[in-house]
Amino acid sequence: MRKLIVYISLSCLATLTTSFRRVPAGHERPFTGSRLLADSIQSIYTQASFLYEQIGLAEKGLSEAAFEYAYKGYEYLLKKNLISEGAYLTICDFSQSSKQKRFYLIDIVNNKILMNTYVAHGRNSGGEYATRFSNKPCSRESSLGFYITKNIYRGEHGLSLRVEGLEPGFNDRAYKRAIVIHGADYIGDGSTGRSYGCPAVPLKESKTIINTIKDGSCLFIYHPLKKYLQSSKILNS
Repeated sequence: MRKLIVYISLSCLATLTTSFRRVPAGHERPFTGSRLLADSIQSIYTQASFLYEQIGLAEKGLSEAAFEYAYKGYEYLLKKNLISEGAYLTICDFSQSSKQKRFYLIDIVNNKILMNTYVAHGRNSGGEYATRFSNKPCSRESSLGFYITKNIYRGEHGLSLRVEGLEPGFNDRAYKRAIVIHGADYIGDGSTGRSYGCPAVPLKESKTIINTIKDGSCLFIYHPLKKYLQSSKILNS
């Protein structure tokens, strides 16, 4: 009888394990020698997949790959105490056309989208689509990767939000470059203007966005650039 109980328990565990979603193609991570680490990575992708479907992000145009990368980084920053507990996750999906609403402000705690609107990329990053990215001053290009939102101030573009880039070689010069979130009349309502590198949002929505995500939330600027995806220490941690 005891052997039968053990057999049934193991069978149920195997069924439950195979019901989890596999890591998406192209997202596999090299084995580091720790089964616990591998299970942890799989768990994050399982959670991300669940949230992606529950929030309905596909209907809003956000790719599942973009969200899974963003969520993995969000969890990493949360564990490192770099962002506020239960903070918002903001994603700029620069794999999409600038004519699309590719800015996503997501409430992870309540599993819903708070804002879905337009966002500009740097004028030297490309036309309708962003294809080039830089961390260099005066490049007028956008910078990929994870950021922490900082304080609000009023500057040349009115109400603005400072951000701190966390990825050496990709966006860690953002603060010095004065890369900020601000409102602009050249983005939104059919306008697809470009910035000097800032993720500028429609002027009429900027105040709400800035006041919501200020002071320690996660911002992720995404593009499926292999150099970034393979080199990001946050994504490959």
